[in-house]
Amino acid sequence: MPQHRTPLTAHPAFAAFAPWIFVLLWSTGFIGARYGLPYIEPFTFLLIRFIIIVTLLLGLALVLRVPWPRREQLGHIAVVGLLLHGGYLGGVFYAIDHGMSAGIASLIVSLQPILTAVLAQITLREPVAIRQWIGLLLGFAGASLVLLEKLIAPTAGGVVITIPTLIAIVIALFSTTGGTLYQKRHGGSMPLITGTLVQYIAAGALVLIPAFTLEQRVITWTPQLLFALSWLVLVLSLGAILLLMLLIRANSSARVTSLFYLVPPATALEAYFIFGERFGLMAIGGLILASVGVALVVAAPNSSGR
Repeated sequence: MPQHRTPLTAHPAFAAFAPWIFVLLWSTGFIGARYGLPYIEPFTFLLIRFIIIVTLLLGLALVLRVPWPRREQLGHIAVVGLLLHGGYLGGVFYAIDHGMSAGIASLIVSLQPILTAVLAQITLREPVAIRQWIGLLLGFAGASLVLLEKLIAPTAGGVVITIPTLIAIVIALFSTTGGTLYQKRHGGSMPLITGTLVQYIAAGALVLIPAFTLEQRVITWTPQLLFALSWLVLVLSLGAILLLMLLIRANSSARVTSLFYLVPPATALEAYFIFGERFGLMAIGGLILASVGVALVVAAPNSSGR
């Protein structure tokens, strides 16, 4: 299947720096959720976020006069939106709001590369080398060490893992995996801005249901909530998601999703500086191990060709 590479994604600097920028941006989503959720219910939070981002993307599309998706593309784009934004974010926000720590949530979601690599062999017939399998396992082990220390540390605080929160985070795991694979297979030629707009419209329609049936939609407008909402809209929903679409377009699914192994260590670092959560030698070792694992997965195989 053709890769539909653009001049931007074909540039060497993009291949070198974009993955790391994406990891840094994506990891802040767990921090933003924890920062804002004490003042708003999870699906109401997501609904407001999606309404704002749809408005911004619509304005951007009209100003730039970018092309719109073809009619036959709309269904595929909507499916990606339901999975990658609605199912994934809905599961994460619900789990964190109902007591699961951001670290545990990020650890479970970090299983995505292994799941994606297996499913990519079945659905996309993408080969995964033994070196990549080793990297995937090392990445998972490293992320586990980071979060294991947070569980056993006396200052880690209480962790609530219930059946509903576990189901929610597993739904998030399968949603982001399915969304990535579906986007790779059916969304390669999707117009970036307007296609992402359609994705968020579909995701908004999904979270609208629990927001109006399961929640009271009570909002306490605080500076913390406003900051979290602004960050999640501008940095995550605009910056990180558009960058993810470019990464999926430029790379194989296994390599793209392997980057998620760095999200738990990055989240741990951010939590240290923002919330004062400390980590020790075990976590530092996990950070190094996860970085080595990702390097093994994303490193291009030796060959004379491109």
